[in-house]
Amino acid sequence: MVLSITFLKQLAHGLAGQFGEDCEIVIHELSAENLEHSVVHIENGHVSHRKIGDGPSRVVLEALQKEPDSLKDRIGYLTKTADGRILKSSTMYFRNDEGLIRYILSINYDITNLLILENALKPLVSCQQPEAASEPAKISQNVNDLLDDLIEQSVALVGRPAALMTKDDKIAAIKFLNDAGAFLITKSGDKISKYFGISKYTLYSYIDINK
Repeated sequence: MVLSITFLKQLAHGLAGQFGEDCEIVIHELSAENLEHSVVHIENGHVSHRKIGDGPSRVVLEALQKEPDSLKDRIGYLTKTADGRILKSSTMYFRNDEGLIRYILSINYDITNLLILENALKPLVSCQQPEAASEPAKISQNVNDLLDDLIEQSVALVGRPAALMTKDDKIAAIKFLNDAGAFLITKSGDKISKYFGISKYTLYSYIDINK
């Protein structure tokens, strides 16, 4: 079957119609000239407050960082929006005839109200302490917010603010950012080097250390 954006848009429309207004369907095109505007189609964009022309998610950056053959569809993981709503998400990769990923289709179903109901019912049906849930990945509306989120995660990984980081701490933080695809974002090097208080030359030398 020839890969077609028309087919994917039809699929997205059908899924959104089936599951209702709480189900957002997003199509990213990786062959777009401007990666920072990778969203080419969206259904129920009010869920994450995104629209056509918005930038890539972290999933898109990771797809560009890895070998296409190593990427597998991810089904049923948790994410969250900027305003704190919890989504059950799935991501599917669509390849062209050369095996390169051309489109990413993401399904984001808002389960916030269902979780509230679950938490209200849990004490009535359970005798055990609930287990702590892992923190869902955040969905950003644009690349600037995404870069800020990745920097925040790199600092959390190291466990101390940038002003108190040693050289090794900064190398570890920058490795995380590089692995996450942060440097695919235009002018990210300027912002990251300024944030960690290092020159761009030092930044790129830290990136080379991690290769």
